[in-house]
Parts: sequence; structure tokens; C-alpha cells
Amino acid sequence: MAIKKNLSASSEDYLEAIYNLICRHKVARSKDIAESLGVSRASVTGALKSLNSKGLVDYKPYGFIGLTEKGTQQAESVVRRHNIIESFFVNVLGVEQRAAKQAACKAEHALGPYVISRLLSFTEFSTSYSKKGADITAEFNKYCRSKGV
Repeated sequence: MAIKKNLSASSEDYLEAIYNLICRHKVARSKDIAESLGVSRASVTGALKSLNSKGLVDYKPYGFIGLTEKGTQQAESVVRRHNIIESFFVNVLGVEQRAAKQAACKAEHALGPYVISRLLSFTEFSTSYSKKGADITAEFNKYCRSKGV
């Protein structure tokens, strides 16, 4: 399901952090969100109030934070974009995992659906050709090394 992108990068980061915390720990708390994003608790409170007013989170001060159905869909969209970009960076470009994760965090907000679908398609294409013995990713990595990149 395509989700209309109408949130700021910061709001998407909060939804992604909440989603990941719930997936890992079954609950999300303000202090964990703050720690995950490297922001103050006051910033988290402000963001949660905003996301709550948009119907994306269930938030009451001092309680656990949950995602509404709409919030879950939006968060899953962000996570999906992130995973596609990170996979492209690692599996096609040969970027080290940590650097790929950091770059994907920035790119997930800037790239539109068309570019994301092309990245996914090229990653799948590259993987399928690797299985057939034509490893274009390995050739690309060899080329990068020859250029000192």
C-alpha cells in the first residue's frame, strides 16, 4: 500500500524509532526513543504530541507509546524504504554496513517512490545475475578498487 509522504524527516524518524523499539522490546518509552535518536526527552514529548494530533501514535504522558494503524503503516513505509536503500548500498555498491545504515537514514526521506522502486529492481536484477554467474556487483567492486574508491 502506497502511503502519501506528508511528514517531515524528523517525524518519520520518530515513527521509525517507535516501530523498531516495539518490534524489539514489545513497547516504546519516551526515554528509549530519546536514546535511540540522540535527542532530549523534551524533544520527544513535543514530537509525540504532534504525532498524536495527526493520529499516528497513541500517547499519554508517562505511559508506553503505541502506533495507530495509520502510524504503523507510515512507519512500515519508512522502514521499507530504509531497508531497500541499505540493501542497495551494501549488496550492489559494496558499502560497509555501518556507513550504509547511516546513509540510508538520510536518503530514506529524500528519495521518492520511483527511485526507491528502481533501487529495489536493480538490487534484484544484480542478485539474479550473480546467481547466473554474471556477478556485476563483484565487477563493479573491482572497478571501484582500481579507482581507489
